Amino acid sequence: MYVRSRGFRAAVTALAAGAAVTVAAVPATATPPESGPPAFLEPAELPPHPTSDWYAAAVTAGQPDPLPMCAGEALPSTASHRRYWTEYDTGALQVTVVERSTQRARQFAALLRENLADCARKVMEQYPDITATQKYYGRLDVEEGAHVYGVHTVAEWGASDIGLFSVGRDGRAVTVVQWGQMGTFAHAQVADFKATTVTAVGKLY
Repeated sequence: MYVRSRGFRAAVTALAAGAAVTVAAVPATATPPESGPPAFLEPAELPPHPTSDWYAAAVTAGQPDPLPMCAGEALPSTASHRRYWTEYDTGALQVTVVERSTQRARQFAALLRENLADCARKVMEQYPDITATQKYYGRLDVEEGAHVYGVHTVAEWGASDIGLFSVGRDGRAVTVVQWGQMGTFAHAQVADFKATTVTAVGKLY
């Protein structure tokens, strides 16, 4: 999701208060390694667009640029990501991090959920000309669980954007999925996005 400002579209980054938050060091546990790297969503697994196919870039190592709103600055350099887009003003992003232990992954997922739960306030703190509201759409019963959030932003000059975000975990792998387009909560494809999130978490291992 992007917040549009006069003359350009600037990505709203995580932790509007300032510095990135990192997870405290946790001793590794004796968790056996999962087989192979986590898989990413395919374009057809995104919420369907009424008039366009979805397209995808290659899976890329490192943090995405721009960072996803309210979750980005917590992402480590060991992240991998994949961007998706349609022929219209709708886009998506998946970012996955594999931690050294399930305990670290559990704490990292909790940090991301905490950031998203306070997203609207942080956006308005960083961008005084933006009004943001949010909703929590609940927990999904997939692997170790996933949580879904929605954030609506309105700029003083009239731009209106809706974004859906989810955080899910399977073992040592944590994934963040983001979907956004112009519109309001009425335009949010919540049921489709929940299905996408279940697929994303299920594909981690």
